[in-house]
Amino acid sequence: MKLVFATNNKHKLEEVRAILGNTIEVLSLNDIDCHDDIPETADTLEGNALIKARYIYEKFGVDCFADDTGLEVEALNGAPGVYSARYAGEECNPEANMHKLLHNLTGKNNRNAQFRTVIALIIKGEEKLFNGIVKGTISNEKMGDAGFGYDPIFIPEGFTESFAQMTSDMKNSISHRYRASEELSNYLKQQYD
Repeated sequence: MKLVFATNNKHKLEEVRAILGNTIEVLSLNDIDCHDDIPETADTLEGNALIKARYIYEKFGVDCFADDTGLEVEALNGAPGVYSARYAGEECNPEANMHKLLHNLTGKNNRNAQFRTVIALIIKGEEKLFNGIVKGTISNEKMGDAGFGYDPIFIPEGFTESFAQMTSDMKNSISHRYRASEELSNYLKQQYD
């Protein structure tokens, strides 16, 4: 089975390919020669994932899935959430996003947070949503240099190291994207095996 993953983020692509294994061939947007900047204009993770999946399905006519991920911090009323990638402004980068988040948590004792991934799948025109959540806390400073995004400041529940201090295998086995991808994988196995 071939599915297009509506991303050109090589970190996400590697993670999802590792999780889905050899049963599903996962193609990137590059692989189908799509270089469009797909707008993410929804105010929910579900909405953004659906926008991207529908765009690819309608334009290229291929079965596909897309994801959106947000870091939701309790003390910040769920922020940055759907705005995680551009938390520090439109032209920001992961460094600026982490700096702003740590600054906004200054003096706050509640550092509980969760990463949430939503995957929208479209096969033969039918849409399904899958969720993955990993709970944890935000550290006081960056720890580790692996991973991407907020990984250096997110410590998953039950661990003392951040996502950025873990091997990719360890992170992949517990991450939000892993959990959503597992739901996707289980669904595909039930439907199409």
